Amino acid sequence: MNGNPGFAQLPNRFSTAPLSGDGEASPGGGPCCKGSSEAEIRELARLPLDELKALARRTADAVHGNKVLLRGLIEVTNHCAMDCLYCGIRRSNPKAVRYRLSHEELAETIRAGRKAGFMTFVLQGGEDPALSGDGLLRLTETARAAAGPEAAITLSFGIKSRRQYEELKAAGADRYLMRFETAEAELHRYLRNGLTLDQRLKALEDIRAAGLQLGSGFMTGLPGETEDTLIKNIMLAQKLHMEMGGVGPFIPHPETPLRDAPGGDLERAVRATALLRLALPLCHIPATTAAGTIHPEGREQMLEAGANVLMPNITPVAHKKHYLLYPGKICIDESGFQCVGCLSVRVMGRGLKLSWDRGDALPIESLGRTTL
Repeated sequence: MNGNPGFAQLPNRFSTAPLSGDGEASPGGGPCCKGSSEAEIRELARLPLDELKALARRTADAVHGNKVLLRGLIEVTNHCAMDCLYCGIRRSNPKAVRYRLSHEELAETIRAGRKAGFMTFVLQGGEDPALSGDGLLRLTETARAAAGPEAAITLSFGIKSRRQYEELKAAGADRYLMRFETAEAELHRYLRNGLTLDQRLKALEDIRAAGLQLGSGFMTGLPGETEDTLIKNIMLAQKLHMEMGGVGPFIPHPETPLRDAPGGDLERAVRATALLRLALPLCHIPATTAAGTIHPEGREQMLEAGANVLMPNITPVAHKKHYLLYPGKICIDESGFQCVGCLSVRVMGRGLKLSWDRGDALPIESLGRTTL
C-alpha cells in the first residue's frame, strides 16, 4: 500500500528531540500517520526557523535516511500555449528564443544520463501544441526506449485528459509533476490568466487515477499572497497526498506582467519546505534551483529543512539558456553531468550523501513503528 500520511501530533507539543533510525520517536518527537490539523500546522509555522528546520531534517533522516536522490532534469521544450503572468516562457513573451528537442537529442541525453548513473529522468516543458495529440505519447516512448526498463520516467507538461495520462502510463511514464502553485482560488485564476484552481486539481486527480505517481507543489512570495496562504498551501499539499512535492520562491521575470513585483525571499521558501516535510514525511522534496538562484546556499538550506532530492539539469547546454522561467537561473552554461561532483561536495557538507536510486514513492511502512 502506498500513501503519504501527514505529520500529526508530536509528543510534548512538537519537541525537537531526536528521531530513531527506524522512524519511531525516541522520546519526544516523530512522524505519525494521521494528517496534521490546521492548528498543528500553524503551531509549527510559529517555531523559530532554526528549530523548525532541525525538526524537519530529523524527520527526513528518520524516514529517508541521509540520502539525497538525484534526478536528471531535461527541459524538452519552451514552446507554451499558456500565458501565465509569472512565467518567462509564456506565449506572449516575444523575446523568448523558442526550441524543442528532437527525439534523437532526447534519446542521446537520456542514454548519456544512464551511462552516468541516473535512474530517474524528469522530462519537463511548456504546454507545447506540438506535443498535443500523439506528440507527447511518442516522446514518452522515445524516452522509455532510451532509458531502458530499469529507470524511472517522470513527465511535466501541464494539463491533459485522464485518458491521455493513462496512455502516457502505458507508454512508459512512471510519474507526473504538475504544481498547483497556490491554494488561493482567485489568486490562481489571476496568475494563470483565467485557468481555475479546480481545473488544476481535477487534473491532479486524473493523474492519480491513471496510476501515475503524483508530484505537485507551490510557489512562495507570489504577489497577492496573504499571511494565511502558506498554511493553505501546506494543507492542500497534505490533502493531495503527494509522493513528490516542490517549493520554489517567486522570481519576477522582466518580460512578464509581474516584472515589477517583489520576489519571494529564501526564508519563506525554506520555512515552506520544512512545513511540507513535517506534513508529508514520505514525500520526495527537491532542493530547488530557484532557491539556489536567489541565494548561493539556497539549495543547502532546503536540504537542512528536510529536502531529499536534487535535480541537476542535463538538458543540452545549447538549449538550457533558453528555458528561463525566471531570470538569473544558475548552472545554465555548464553540463549537468559536471554538476554532480559539485553537488556531492555540497551535500557532504550537510552530513548527507548523493544517491542514484530510482526513489519511487515510499510505502506507508517506511514510517517504521510509528502509530498507524
